[in-house]
Amino acid sequence: MKRFVVVILCLFLAETLGDLDWWRTATFYQIYPRSFKDSNGDGIGDLNGITEKLPYLKFLGIQAIWISPIFKSPMRDFGYDISDFYAIEPLFGQMEDFERLLTIAHDMKLKILLDFVPNHSSDQHQWFIDSANGVAEFKDYYIWHPGKPDPDDPTKKLPPSNWRSVIRGSAWTYHETRGEFYLHQFHPQQPDLNYRNPKVVQEMKKVLKFWLDKGVDGFRVDAIPNLFEVLPENGIYPDEPLSHLTDDEDSFDYLEHIHTMDLPETVEMVYEWRELMDEYTRKDGNTRAMLSEADSPIDILMTYYGNGQKNGSHIPFNFKMLMNLNNASNAIDFREKIHLWLDNLPAGCEANWVMGNHDRARIGSRFGADRIDLINILINTLPGISITYYGEEIGMTDVFVSWDDSVDPAACNSDPETYLEFSRDPARTPFQWDDSTSAGFSTNPKTWLPVSPLYKDVNVGKERSAQRSHLKVYKQLLRLRTTQTLKRGSIETKTEGENVLIITRRLPGFDTFFTIVNIGSEREAVDVRGLFSGRLTVQIASVASERQSGKTLRSPTLWLEPHEALILKGHHDFF
Repeated sequence: MKRFVVVILCLFLAETLGDLDWWRTATFYQIYPRSFKDSNGDGIGDLNGITEKLPYLKFLGIQAIWISPIFKSPMRDFGYDISDFYAIEPLFGQMEDFERLLTIAHDMKLKILLDFVPNHSSDQHQWFIDSANGVAEFKDYYIWHPGKPDPDDPTKKLPPSNWRSVIRGSAWTYHETRGEFYLHQFHPQQPDLNYRNPKVVQEMKKVLKFWLDKGVDGFRVDAIPNLFEVLPENGIYPDEPLSHLTDDEDSFDYLEHIHTMDLPETVEMVYEWRELMDEYTRKDGNTRAMLSEADSPIDILMTYYGNGQKNGSHIPFNFKMLMNLNNASNAIDFREKIHLWLDNLPAGCEANWVMGNHDRARIGSRFGADRIDLINILINTLPGISITYYGEEIGMTDVFVSWDDSVDPAACNSDPETYLEFSRDPARTPFQWDDSTSAGFSTNPKTWLPVSPLYKDVNVGKERSAQRSHLKVYKQLLRLRTTQTLKRGSIETKTEGENVLIITRRLPGFDTFFTIVNIGSEREAVDVRGLFSGRLTVQIASVASERQSGKTLRSPTLWLEPHEALILKGHHDFF
């Protein structure tokens, strides 16, 4: 009878709690389209390849897919240089292929988000061509300046300011046709749009509406902090001060970017985009979500959520762990970065956890292959939203890419001796589906980037059939994320010594879960009596652990092997 009462009580509580909006506890999966699945044998991933593999993502338990840029592009920066915001890049397919992908994904209850790249276009975009040619309507679509006189040669002009590009060198390039410099905070082939021109603001809103009308479920917005720059004073752009972080004058880090990043106007622009997306949400109740890329100071990041009167981004990306933790970080460092976000989070907003993307080395390469499960377990048991970069669920690691095979402009702009310091190619290699030709990514033995030499051991096919694998741990994690405790529960964190981090998730009336990870390289002991007075069982164990799911802990002392990660379930045995 008691068992029956408890079951009825839990069902009542679950019903009373109701459903959370889909994005609030979602796992977003980032697909780099060139590298996910090639359907036509040209060695480059495409839209039909993504469609073919949607059942795999559904199998994992993913709720939403973010696809890196698929728009028409000369591919100088692999899609982040867009020559037509309204067209699909032919390398990836046709508009009909995208529409089919969208329809099938929605039939499978999967959300599709696109990459919105508002800061710049390609220099091959018709807007820029017309602007460079002085066509009146487009003259101020970009940021132009005649430059400063060269004191050593009056016939020459110098860049308007000392501003540096993210990919090294001056952020200004002289255009012979127009006879002026144009601003590009990234590659010279990516001129910055001028958001102080109302026509540009309206044009980019039209881009959002076009894809929303197609049925997309939201956008990841690229490079938001760079959107606005200060206005010139008396026709002169101010120089930025030295950062004193490096002596390399070409480096982006050489300057403190007080005139080109995180201006207040940028946040207001985000609020305008959110209002546009909310108009669509109000029509049918399906929230169109905005994920925004902004590695800004924490106080500025929190304003991207909103200001109390206006809503902002649903998910300003949390890069504090991604950018500031490495294989030398300990449990105290991890806890500090977790609380940096949680302790500043505005009421009613959701935290998010990002540990991998197309611009950073993979988790297994930054932290070590034996910590892959540990990181996945952490980010998927913290409250809110988790974001997975393709391949992290099977433990893909960076691949050596030779100078001759390098294609990333950040690497190609350097030299054969230093290119590996800048290259993002190693983290963008083809997905490893099985042990066949090109890891099942393509029927072509020649792929746009080399396939990992580890693909015969690290691939979906092998990990699905293995008794234990990163893939199986990941799938267990996403199933656990559907529990009410992980969706709605409170969070407590503590460290044991320098190397053990413990995260407790509680919700009255439901089971309690404890994430316990040994970040260090030595065995560590944890007194579990201080965690929970009832029965504890192993819910999920990392591949580095010898423990089996479902086993009850018998000893009051839990010994953790180096880099071992566990999730324990605390059973509320009322009967």
